[in-house]
Amino acid sequence: IGKEAKDLTIALKGNSKVQGDWGEMVLESILEKSGLEKGREFTVQTTTHTDGGNRLRADVIINYPDGRKVVIDSKVSLTAYVNFINAEDSEEQERYKKQHLTSIKSHIAELRDKKYQDYLGDKCADFVMMFIPNEAAYLAAMQFDGNIWQEAYNSRVLLISPTHLISVLRLVEQLWIQDRQTRHAI
Repeated sequence: IGKEAKDLTIALKGNSKVQGDWGEMVLESILEKSGLEKGREFTVQTTTHTDGGNRLRADVIINYPDGRKVVIDSKVSLTAYVNFINAEDSEEQERYKKQHLTSIKSHIAELRDKKYQDYLGDKCADFVMMFIPNEAAYLAAMQFDGNIWQEAYNSRVLLISPTHLISVLRLVEQLWIQDRQTRHAI
């Protein structure tokens, strides 16, 4: 077990593909425990195409009862954050702090440029939720740069942590419950 834990730690610290897969796994795990029904109230790995024919694959699309949609994309920025935590002096910490923020800002720019919301129909929310699956990494970014949330918002991206995601999903679940009760009453 110790060897497997060490291998996982090494993989998560250095391999961005493994980090991304881990983030998607955390996202899907929260969704499965949220009470929402997969395939109806949310879909995973939905593919669409841009006007130019490029393929876009959203990690998750949350469906609202009235047909509206919102995209959630998991973006993991752990390497610089872990290095920041393990830094031995303030100079190293400062360097890794900047790298952590740069990583998150590049993910924001990536989502801004993908423009998922422009290709998923008129009822898609005008923003994408960027899910940062590590609460501590999310909080550190907010502390390191108090304007990062505004920068993301200006790019039509909302930064969310696991805690925020659970709150959002709970609200969506309540909308679906209310919708089912209304349909039943009718």
